[in-house]
This record gives sequence, C-alpha cells and structure tokens, in this order.
Amino acid sequence: MQANVGTVDRVLRVVIGLILIGLAATGRVGAWGWIGILPLLTGIVRVCPAYSIFGVKTCAASKSDAK
Repeated sequence: MQANVGTVDRVLRVVIGLILIGLAATGRVGAWGWIGILPLLTGIVRVCPAYSIFGVKTCAASKSDAK
C-alpha cells in the first residue's frame, strides 16, 4: 500500500492517538479512549484505509506519481 498520510496529518494522528490512549489508561475517559489506537497506527504506518476508499491523499506526490 502506498502512503497517503502527510507529515502534518501524521503528527496530529500520533499525538491525538497517544493522548486518547493515555486518558483511557488513566481512567479519565471511558473505554472509548482506546480508539486512539487507530489514529496512532495509521500515523505510524502512514496509510489510512478511509483515505484510500475516498481517494484522499495528504502527502506530497512522489516522483513516480508525477508522470
């Protein structure tokens, strides 16, 4: 799979994911806080399945894309 998550998007996903996981782990939010695993993982691997479905790409075009 090609990367479709850009740098700013990636950083925001990782930060939000870590915050949600931290809040869930400390009991400040309910179990729904563990949903932070999803943005964390998509930020780490730079691939968002929802972006692929809708054709969204927030990363810069690579040289192979610029044909």
